[in-house]
Amino acid sequence: MHELPVTEDILRIVTEYAERANARRITDIYLVIGDMSSFIDESIQFYFDQLSLGTMAEGATLHFERVPTRFRCRECGETFEPEGMDWRCPACGALGGEVIAGKEFRVDTIEVA
Repeated sequence: MHELPVTEDILRIVTEYAERANARRITDIYLVIGDMSSFIDESIQFYFDQLSLGTMAEGATLHFERVPTRFRCRECGETFEPEGMDWRCPACGALGGEVIAGKEFRVDTIEVA
């Protein structure tokens, strides 16, 4: 359910920028979503389809780019993508580290007509 307010924000942002560009219609929206964000593409699409009815974004295609989770080990500095829930550094075995990718959530690009 937390996708609803986020999708409302997406629609607000893209509409604002499209209006600034004097566009008549938004055709494509490119989103970047980190795997750690917990947002579900299908839920965002569902809410967008409902919320965009009657707006300049109605019928726009959402494109989802997923960013995998990446850590930097605090012990040895190795960067790595965890295997499932195994967040141990493959180089030294230390647990976790600093998250350097995977928490992103942004509108990257919009295409308008």
